[in-house]
Amino acid sequence: MDIVRRNNVTITGNPQGPTVVLAHGFGCDQNMWRLTVPALIQDYRVILFDYVGSGRSDPAAFFEDRYASLDGYARDVVEICEALDLRDAVFVGHSVSAMIGVLAAAAAPERIGALVMVAPSPRYIDDEGYLGGFSAPDIDELLGSLDLNYLGWSAAMAPMIMGNADRPELGEELKNSFCATDPEMARVFARTTFLSDSRDDLKSVQVPTLVLECMQDVIAPREVGAFVHQAIPGSTLVTLDATGHCPHLSAPEATNEAITSFLAGLR
Repeated sequence: MDIVRRNNVTITGNPQGPTVVLAHGFGCDQNMWRLTVPALIQDYRVILFDYVGSGRSDPAAFFEDRYASLDGYARDVVEICEALDLRDAVFVGHSVSAMIGVLAAAAAPERIGALVMVAPSPRYIDDEGYLGGFSAPDIDELLGSLDLNYLGWSAAMAPMIMGNADRPELGEELKNSFCATDPEMARVFARTTFLSDSRDDLKSVQVPTLVLECMQDVIAPREVGAFVHQAIPGSTLVTLDATGHCPHLSAPEATNEAITSFLAGLR
């Protein structure tokens, strides 16, 4: 299969520079990184892609059995890395993609040499001694609402996820991104995302890791950022002066500065 076509892979930036892979979160696509790419392209080779079922990926490549677990999305990442023969790439993952990056790095350690986790969450449901931000009934209600009326769910959830109520255009953009995603494929990705528990996988991380959290984030509260940081030995935690779950859109300058500073330290 043509992986480049399957995942709508885009390559830009400095072909001689270290490679940075930018991976979007649920309901999004590679366009969500458009404010980050300009900060990277002078010094880095930048790889963008869409997960199968998102953006301009090939919908014919979507199989529910594969994408009903985060391992299926991690296989996408590994296969892209193999097709492009990437070595020691820096994987920048937003939201659930942060955990997908953890799985991909464990599966292909020679391909991924560092991780940047933007608003990560290894588990969204509260557990004993762990605050994920949602109760089990909360998630059941969220997924039930999505099943009943995906467009209505998107209109209600996007502004909450984005935060920044004083900038409604941000929530509108996220809503439009959600609504552009095939509802059946989105339902699979949503269940995979919100029912996942990747806490034990964090222990496998053995590469330099930057954890970026926001001051306020209803999807990944600061307790989650602290948990991820503590679970990954040697990781760096940066709290951005930003609100909402998508700081690469709502606070791109702060986000880009944190990412580029981390990248500079790797060189």
